[in-house]
Amino acid sequence: MKLVANNKKAYHDYFVDEKYETGLVLHGTEVKSLRMGQCSIKEAFVKIENGEVWVYGMHVNPYEKGNIFNKDPMRPKKLLMHKSEINKLLGKVKEKGYTLMPLQVYFSNGKAKMEIGLCRGKKLYDKREDIAKRDQKREAERDFKIRNLR
Repeated sequence: MKLVANNKKAYHDYFVDEKYETGLVLHGTEVKSLRMGQCSIKEAFVKIENGEVWVYGMHVNPYEKGNIFNKDPMRPKKLLMHKSEINKLLGKVKEKGYTLMPLQVYFSNGKAKMEIGLCRGKKLYDKREDIAKRDQKREAERDFKIRNLR
């Protein structure tokens, strides 16, 4: 698995309840650009329309040698999932507070894949709590490292 893009902001702003692996429908020059790591999913979001899953706001830089074959970098891209998974997600998203967020873009066995998460929004106090836990963990690791060096 070769990681292309990671969405750290999604983990900061949302609780990720479930993760799903989806295929990504791309054109030729977009795949070449992805292989070079030219992708951003920070502002992206996932929507279900007419029984199909689409990702909006995913920016794939135009391939530098692609000339006329380059597509619009911000065009909506279709995600490939089984119908049963789509129906399950649709039911969950209709519940209050759930949304779909892209978490990672990567290559698996030569195919472009995206990991999407079924997420609930965090409140401000949840974010502060996570930051405090992370700082505490970092401090404990630092103390452990110092003790082992002596």
